[in-house]
Amino acid sequence: RTSPRRINIKINSKPKSHVTIRVTARAAQVAKKAQNTKVPVQPRETTNINKQLKPTASMEMLAPKGPSPIPEDASMKEENICQAFSDALLYKIEDIDDKDWNNPQLCSDYVKDIYQYLRQLEILQFINPHHPILVDWLVQIHSKLRLLQETLYVCIPVSQRKLQLVWITALLLASKYEEMFSPNIEGFVYITDNAYTKLKFELGGPLPLHFLRQASKARKADVEQHTLAKYLMELTLIDYDMMHYHPSKAATAASCLSQKILGQGKWNLKQQCYTGYTQNEVLEVMQHVAKNVLKVNENLTKFIAIKNKYASNKFLKISMIPQLNSKAIKDLAFPLMGGS
Repeated sequence: RTSPRRINIKINSKPKSHVTIRVTARAAQVAKKAQNTKVPVQPRETTNINKQLKPTASMEMLAPKGPSPIPEDASMKEENICQAFSDALLYKIEDIDDKDWNNPQLCSDYVKDIYQYLRQLEILQFINPHHPILVDWLVQIHSKLRLLQETLYVCIPVSQRKLQLVWITALLLASKYEEMFSPNIEGFVYITDNAYTKLKFELGGPLPLHFLRQASKARKADVEQHTLAKYLMELTLIDYDMMHYHPSKAATAASCLSQKILGQGKWNLKQQCYTGYTQNEVLEVMQHVAKNVLKVNENLTKFIAIKNKYASNKFLKISMIPQLNSKAIKDLAFPLMGGS
């Protein structure tokens, strides 16, 4: 039995010419076999081979004439093709956030993703019905304290969501003052069906003001149009029939209606792109807003705190402009005011 060491000695002891002859003969056999089968093989760079393969007729037919583009994938899905056309259309729309790159507070690099997230969030947001009397009172307090607009929109759903908690807490405090044996707090938790065992400070959420600012920016609206849109949008807070509309839709309807009232052009493609709605999609909401304007102007409602608020110089007395009594408002509100 031969050991591995002896095998290595025998191989190394063979003359180098013998190894070279065997390799050369093997290469010649492979080249001859490839020539018989007529398979185009790219030659390797060697010192012994100087001839180049001549192109056959089939190769000339398959060879592209001129620069060949990248072949299209036949399995491309239909949605990818639609997305390509969408990107081509959106390429022509002006980027309203392009000039905000030097302001880090505006987050121009992420603003589109932020608004997309807000639109997803408003779908999951629970709709809390609120009473117009409470809203009208909160508007008066909000005006006297000169708070931000965002504070009002955050306060209203929170006050409705925690109204039961306020009542049950007041009952607990009163019982501790008057009752000799006041109920335990566990009893109040049981009465509320364990709804308030843990307090979560979830106050964040998409507000109509967020979407209205983007709509006004896409329109390049002036102060008058933006203030009028804020007034129309705030009137939706006292309308029980409008509580199920998403904030983005209410803001878009207010922006579109303010543009229509002031006669500042039509709803264009850029506004549709940034708001996500066409004029026909917000027509129903615009009718409700026009109904609220008509009720306030003709004293058909006792909730006039919002009108008085926007009648001040701070808001350009926008609730007193004559365009709010125009025929366009009456025509829009007519189907909801007992008309057909």
